[in-house]
Amino acid sequence: MNQPNTPLAGSTAIVTGASRGFGRGIAAALAGAGAHVVGVARNGADVNADSADPTTAGRLIDEYQPRTVVLCAGAAPQLAPGSTVIAVSSGAAINGSPLSGGYAGAKATVKLITDYAAIESQRGSLGIDFVSVLPQLTPATDLGAKAVAAYAERQGVDVDTFVQSLPPVLTAEQVGKSVLELATGGPRDQRAYMLSSAGLSPLG
Repeated sequence: MNQPNTPLAGSTAIVTGASRGFGRGIAAALAGAGAHVVGVARNGADVNADSADPTTAGRLIDEYQPRTVVLCAGAAPQLAPGSTVIAVSSGAAINGSPLSGGYAGAKATVKLITDYAAIESQRGSLGIDFVSVLPQLTPATDLGAKAVAAYAERQGVDVDTFVQSLPPVLTAEQVGKSVLELATGGPRDQRAYMLSSAGLSPLG
């Protein structure tokens, strides 16, 4: 089979949270672009490594020397210049989440830490690109489906009615495509992007 002719062809990408949802969609998109994808999840049964093991991050970085790291779950790797780190946050980081303030706060922290890492990388001339992606609420993942059901109940409507009130549904495949766009797009001025079914929008 011919190797795709993309900037990621033949390179290695590590994706945490790769066993389902957005992480799985991102892993598929990167693999489709020719990257060798190392999948990591909290349960290592269906992927290459178990993120619950505290030695995993360092071991994988040493072993695979990735060009791209996508964080859909926790990791603290040490990377080489020219690497890209893409952290998946949530639109709740900006819009809040009345039913789960802890979730919104945690996702805001993901964005802030990614912003700080980008500043420190630039200040220290590390040559590592950091960017965060904030997907909109969507029923397309297990967590999103639970949130949608909770919000529908809060409003006193059924799930279908609530979903119809949202923008067009964002799918895991669309998330994968957008993360691939960031991973192959080269240096950028923006450090954070909102993500809807219409694509990426820089967060000013």
